[in-house]
Amino acid sequence: MTTTPKTPNWFDICMDAWALAAESNMVIAMRMGSLALGGPNAAREAERMVTEKVAANMALGCDLMGGKLGNSPEAIVSGSIAHYSKTVVANRKRLGDTLAPQVSENVGEPE
Repeated sequence: MTTTPKTPNWFDICMDAWALAAESNMVIAMRMGSLALGGPNAAREAERMVTEKVAANMALGCDLMGGKLGNSPEAIVSGSIAHYSKTVVANRKRLGDTLAPQVSENVGEPE
C-alpha cells in the first residue's frame, strides 16, 4: 500500500482507500476459506477476527478524540486508512502463510 505524504491530498487518500479495500477483500476471502475448514483453527480465527476489530475501533476512537490524527479532514481520513492498513497487511501475510498448509493437510479427508 502507498503511504500518503505529510500533507495528504484527496487523490492520494482515494488511492490508499482503494488499496485498503482491495487488500481487505483478500483477507476476507482467506478468512472465509479458513473458517470453511472448521475445527479449532477456525474457532480461534473467528475469535481473533472479532477481538482485532473491537481493539482497532477502540484505538482509532482514542486517536480521534486525542487529536492524534490531526484536525483537517484530509489528515483524519488519511490517518484512519493508515491505522487500519497496518492490521490488514499483517493479517494478509499471516493468513497467506497459514492457510496453505491447512488446505493441503485437509485435502481428501472425509467430513
